[in-house]
Amino acid sequence: MSAGVLLAGGLLAWIWLGRGPAEKGGIHDVAADADIPPAAVARVERRNVGSTLAIAGEFKPFQEVDVHAKVAGYIRQIYVDVGDHVKEGQTLAVLEVPELAAQVTGSEAAVRAAEQQIRKAQGDVQRAQSSHAAAHSAYVRLKQAADSRPGLVAQQDIDDSQAKDLETEAQTASAEAELAAAKQQLEVSQANQKQYSAMSNYTRIVAPFAGVITNRYADTGALIAAGTSSSTQAIPVVRLAEISKLRLVLPIPESVVAQIHLGDPVKVHVQALDQEIEGRVSRFADSLDVQTRTMETEIDFENRSGHLMPGMYTETRLSLREKKNALTIPLEAVSRNGEDSTVLAVNAENVVEERKVRLGVEDSTRVEVLSGLNEGERVIIGNRSEYHNGEKILPRDVSSAVKAGSES
Repeated sequence: MSAGVLLAGGLLAWIWLGRGPAEKGGIHDVAADADIPPAAVARVERRNVGSTLAIAGEFKPFQEVDVHAKVAGYIRQIYVDVGDHVKEGQTLAVLEVPELAAQVTGSEAAVRAAEQQIRKAQGDVQRAQSSHAAAHSAYVRLKQAADSRPGLVAQQDIDDSQAKDLETEAQTASAEAELAAAKQQLEVSQANQKQYSAMSNYTRIVAPFAGVITNRYADTGALIAAGTSSSTQAIPVVRLAEISKLRLVLPIPESVVAQIHLGDPVKVHVQALDQEIEGRVSRFADSLDVQTRTMETEIDFENRSGHLMPGMYTETRLSLREKKNALTIPLEAVSRNGEDSTVLAVNAENVVEERKVRLGVEDSTRVEVLSGLNEGERVIIGNRSEYHNGEKILPRDVSSAVKAGSES
């Protein structure tokens, strides 16, 4: 019996001695793994990354003006009302200006009088020239006779003939001056006539461009002050807007104005219509508003169908930059401090390394890495404060989950 007990005891001892070290090592490994913190990591991958700006905007007419009268008068007839579509040059209203009609008639009469004065002055010039020619010929003949036969002609007659010659010469010059003055008076009268005729044409108020009447300020019989008057009573007749083409006006923040270029693509969601439309940047102010620190940027949209209306609000996504096949990491991996950016990279031994990186284009989920990381390397995402440089971690690769989330 004692031999059996000893044999059983020896067998148990052999089993315990043979398995003890393995079991002890396994317990140690589990305890060591429990001390290593897990961390979610993502790989540095090549992706297409683009920078977009989401901003609210508002449609405005391509052109919009208040149409004033050039001259003061009563509205004799107004032909348009709110909502009417008009063509360029179409008559909108006609004014009654009695005093202007009298001025036009007076200017026409002044032109006719100036023309008659010219004809009279031309006749006076011709008579003066004829008298001068006769007096000058008589003086020349007397002078020649006196020179050829001294004493034949009295000196008094020669002097009288010379005086007559000089007198008619002066009369000719005076008549020519009167003719020149008459011509100048005609020019003045004609200028006045053109002015009053032009002012008379302004009694017909026309559309400066094709569009729609959005407001009517006056009715038939209303007294309209001239639009050039500084009086506060100078109200417009109608408001005209061109809506066959609209401007979408966007206030671009100062931080991204340097990235705005003519022709940049724009995607616009019109809330009222629940419709997506596309356009391109048509123009920008190239100057910041000192109050809002924004730059006004405009996109033109054709609207011949009229389905868009001025005043409609939009949600606009402006593509600023796009990079194909760029080296990227998730935004959650980056820590920024001013202009400096760092990531927590994980090396082949699963040890954390804090690295400085230089970043490029970014979108809503990823950012381009210009330097500091290589393709395929791993970076910690999430709560960076739980890890420090040189610490060993247990990585959990979530690259596929991050990719699926960004694509959704």
